[in-house]
Amino acid sequence: MPDAVHDLAQRFGDVTDAALRALAPDRDHRAECAIEAGNIVAAFVDADGRHTDDELRTWVAAVGEHLVPPMILAPSALRADDTLGGRAEWLDRPSTLFVLLADADRRDGTTHARTYYDAALGLAHATAALDLVPSPAELDAIDRYRTMLLATLGPAPAEHTQAGDAPQESDTPAHDDDGPLDPRPVDDVLAELDALVGLESVKHEVRRLTSLLRVQRLRAERDLPTVEVGMHLVFTGNPGTGKTTVARLLSQILHALGIVSRGHLVETERSDLVAGYVGQTATTTRAVLESALGGTLLIDEAYALARGGTNDFGLEAIDTIVKFMEDHRDDLSIIAAGYPNEMDELINANPGLQSRFTRTIDFPDYATGELIAIFELISSAKGYELEPDARTRLAEVIEAEPRDRGFGNGRFARNVFEASIGTHAVRLADIDEPSDDQLVTLTAADITR
Repeated sequence: MPDAVHDLAQRFGDVTDAALRALAPDRDHRAECAIEAGNIVAAFVDADGRHTDDELRTWVAAVGEHLVPPMILAPSALRADDTLGGRAEWLDRPSTLFVLLADADRRDGTTHARTYYDAALGLAHATAALDLVPSPAELDAIDRYRTMLLATLGPAPAEHTQAGDAPQESDTPAHDDDGPLDPRPVDDVLAELDALVGLESVKHEVRRLTSLLRVQRLRAERDLPTVEVGMHLVFTGNPGTGKTTVARLLSQILHALGIVSRGHLVETERSDLVAGYVGQTATTTRAVLESALGGTLLIDEAYALARGGTNDFGLEAIDTIVKFMEDHRDDLSIIAAGYPNEMDELINANPGLQSRFTRTIDFPDYATGELIAIFELISSAKGYELEPDARTRLAEVIEAEPRDRGFGNGRFARNVFEASIGTHAVRLADIDEPSDDQLVTLTAADITR
């Protein structure tokens, strides 16, 4: 892995030097670029404060030797002087060089800062890959650094973004058999994840998992030892909190990283898996699992499989799922979704589930402001807009809804929208020739539950 850091540091220097030469062609920028690469590597070495011999030797070989003057010291000397101590703070604010490139891009319509971003993130992951398993602090540092860089870049060019739809979950099982044949770039999928309303803790967990997978892929590409990262997850939370949306994006991330072969999503529930006669459940469950091969199977209200007692066929479905997970561990991700307490019951119902579902992501209810944003996304997509008074009334309607178990969240926002446009249509029925503004504007009187 030290070679990878060296190679990516050189690549970072080359692309950054080219970007700077486009702005100032009469200057040699290689020394500045070497310092910048050194700062990136040093910051990630310092992220968890460990400064291992391998990390310090890599820093010297990858960047220290290329500084002016060169800094070639043994790990013991670097550690004694605390040479890289405190460097992690460098990740919290953009460098002068990066700000220069970002400002030039906004002025000239170029993409030099985006090139810097891609090269810097590659160098960050390579540095984290020096460890067999990056520490949580290193993964958090990657996420923090990425967030800071993107904030400095501002809105990404169109090719790097996807419109974030209002998170919603299907009311009926659906097989997303038209999953992408060619993987989308992982950064495009992450941009779509970032664009979703709310879900900050969920996004953070998915990005950390993505970084961990990237690190393991880098190590595999260099024929270095790797650890298996569990791809079977538990999603807990109320309905309408975006679990299906995130599951679909996560499957595409797995596809982009070469972990699954298709990246599609299959949604299912107990009624699709459990049959009414002895021997049929295993066949039915296996057919659903096979349809998800190469992608992700999302089992909604998965706890229902363990609810029927010892003679219930749901336990047969669980046994079939566990065996299938073992037989196809390299090309399938399974996400079990449901309420927190009930999901604990499910995982405890079978030792095989306990050992395979080792990662849980909790989806919190949306705050009032987030539900208003979801409502506005839905209304905008349908060509409607809200008057200021309507937005105030919408907040009142949301606040009046009990936030108990089963609160609909994004689904609730959609239901309010559908009820409101119905009220809007009735109101306009009394107007002989409504104006264009009247046809697309929701007023406070229209907002109803």
